[in-house]
Amino acid sequence: MSGILFVIGTGPGNPEQMTPEAHSAVSASTDFFGYGPYLDRLQLGAHQNRHPSDNREEMRRAGDALTMAAGGRKVCIVSGGDPGVFAMAAAGCEAIDTGPAQWRSIELVVVPGITAMLAVAARVGAPLGHDFCAISLSDNLKSWDIIEKRLTLAAKAGFVIALYNPVSKARPWQLGKAFELLRAHLPRQTPVIFGRAAGRPDERIIIQPLGDAHASVADMATCIIIGSPETRIISGGGRPELVYTPRSMAGGNK
Repeated sequence: MSGILFVIGTGPGNPEQMTPEAHSAVSASTDFFGYGPYLDRLQLGAHQNRHPSDNREEMRRAGDALTMAAGGRKVCIVSGGDPGVFAMAAAGCEAIDTGPAQWRSIELVVVPGITAMLAVAARVGAPLGHDFCAISLSDNLKSWDIIEKRLTLAAKAGFVIALYNPVSKARPWQLGKAFELLRAHLPRQTPVIFGRAAGRPDERIIIQPLGDAHASVADMATCIIIGSPETRIISGGGRPELVYTPRSMAGGNK
């Protein structure tokens, strides 16, 4: 007998930004796997079981959840943000791809959520109003050379760039190196948005020009959005600055 495996995202952390579909998946599930702080965001009943694990144990977590679902349970893997953006949906699919054949018969339901870059963008205006990309600065699963190449090409192509996993205790230097690299290809006045814990009580939003952007502003709870040469800042009116990227570019159709 095969059960079902939900993979959900809780959003950036504000309870109001968790989708109704994700709430329905939680209500339907009996067992929950995830990083402990993400599981803490859920209001679980006495009949629902928590299986917390460390944030860097994604493949083991996915395997344990699939094993339980294969036994007929209704299981939920919990991510922050959106489960398909640098999160557990990919780990679940990878586990199915490389694991026992019986896992392929498990019903997998990936429930979309609000990812960090969308929450940060909404707090300042519309910096993602034109073409953009998302890059993780973590080199745990890819080399730093690949990250540098992608940053360079994205900047040259004129993309707005959202940076995930910008720093950690084991990687204190990489964000500063990324800023240094991007300064070679983007104007120094390009807006850089540091969005920490967007939508939560400890939210902190800071906007700096790329020429002055400093890595010490960020931690692992920060998502960073780096504008393109077209990205603009609107000041005045007694309100916080608005940052937006125009929908059209010079030479394009309006």
